[in-house]
Amino acid sequence: MPLQFRKPILYLITRGASTEATTRESPEFQNILEQISGAVEAGVDLIQIREKHLSARVLFELTERAAEITRMSSTRLLVNDRADIAAGAGADGVHLTTQSLDAAVVRQTLGDKILIGASTHSLAEAIAAREGGADFIVFGPVFETASKAQYGEPVGLKKLAEVTRTLSGFPVLALGGITTANAAQCLQAGAAGIAAISLFSDAANLDLVVDELKRNE
Repeated sequence: MPLQFRKPILYLITRGASTEATTRESPEFQNILEQISGAVEAGVDLIQIREKHLSARVLFELTERAAEITRMSSTRLLVNDRADIAAGAGADGVHLTTQSLDAAVVRQTLGDKILIGASTHSLAEAIAAREGGADFIVFGPVFETASKAQYGEPVGLKKLAEVTRTLSGFPVLALGGITTANAAQCLQAGAAGIAAISLFSDAANLDLVVDELKRNE
């Protein structure tokens, strides 16, 4: 399912604030839905539900509710790692990590109608994801960020440029420490868009952030 969005593509990733104890009545469950609703209104292109601690049942319920919000919009909804839940609950796609099933397996199982994104941290991983059937990749961390410290030092803009050049024509979204001040550098390095958690976390100012980023096209 090729991405049809105008550049820069904006990819909101939820904060992962939910826990194993979260239910559909919990405040954090409702907060995620409110964030998704705000993102749709602001014109965010892609949303990833990245709530790794939820039970499968609650994640399914959250995805179903989120899909109802995005269904009549141009925003596409993905679920982190759980291709089965994404397909069953009506999401548009799945976002695969380096510990997930290979993109080729997901593509063979679910076909061409599902959108597949993949997290990558090296040129080799980026090439493998594209060749495996992913529709786009997220590459990073480009800049210093606490949430991605486990992956080591930032890859930097030069490595981002190398990946976008090697995968010319294939959507590469920059991730990691992205702000409205440095987003343009990522786009100048060839990124098709921006993926972020913190950048899109302020629901009150989300429309302003989106407008500023879209001006970088």
